[in-house]
Amino acid sequence: MSNILANHYVLAVHNIQRSAAWFVDVLGFAIHREPPGWIFVKRDNCMIMLGECVDATPARELGDHSYFAYLLVDDAATFYARAKEANAEVIMQLATKPWGMREFGLRTPDGHRIMVGEVKFMT
Repeated sequence: MSNILANHYVLAVHNIQRSAAWFVDVLGFAIHREPPGWIFVKRDNCMIMLGECVDATPARELGDHSYFAYLLVDDAATFYARAKEANAEVIMQLATKPWGMREFGLRTPDGHRIMVGEVKFMT
């Protein structure tokens, strides 16, 4: 069987520059490529391909369907501190959950929701 080597996500956004800046400032991504109508941001083995779609339904209006990623990290507290320092919209405070994850939730400027967590213990 083949292996999954990395995670890449594709997001429709209304303002591509604002969205790319959010991923850079809040989560430490770097701009990787800028093909016409797109900005790809990358950090480690994760790439997010931001496509400018000014007429798309805003993610804020999608309810539970606005979740797009769970980023597994080695130090959730460091990511959380960076997000708070950047004044990101935190939708779930950093906490250790009964399922063994120390995690928190964020909302992007377009309303996409992301969970960030690290394994704390096995249940």
